[in-house]
Amino acid sequence: MSERTAPTVPTASVPASVAGETPASGRRAARVALRVVQVLLGLFFVFASALPKLIAHPTAVEIFDEMGWGSAGMYSIGVLELAGGVALLIPVLQSVSAVALSALMVGAFIVQLTAFDGQNAATPIVLIVPLAFIAWARRDHNARLLRLLRLVRRQA
Repeated sequence: MSERTAPTVPTASVPASVAGETPASGRRAARVALRVVQVLLGLFFVFASALPKLIAHPTAVEIFDEMGWGSAGMYSIGVLELAGGVALLIPVLQSVSAVALSALMVGAFIVQLTAFDGQNAATPIVLIVPLAFIAWARRDHNARLLRLLRLVRRQA
């Protein structure tokens, strides 16, 4: 007596709904992952990038003096990074913040290439990738922000 077995199908070719994951749960996981990336980037910009500039850490002072920007440039960039990092956590500002921080990182990339001979030039580029994705994924928040700004302007 011979036994017959049904052929097995690799799970990669099985639709998500059959494999136990619904499309809605996949979207929820993607939203959670995006939020985690936003929080991590926000924390990075606030604590690792802005804070050393705002407390005038000796390495930050040395770097900005070497560029010729002095303390005014250091504090200005620190404030921009702090504002962008905090705004990444505010739903209506997420997309705009990601675009603004991306622009700041383009500037940082150019400075790294010109003032520091490309040393650490990869860091701003690495940060631009998730920032661009956040800006795209949260682009619907731009319409809400515009409506809010129009409402404020009407009341003023």
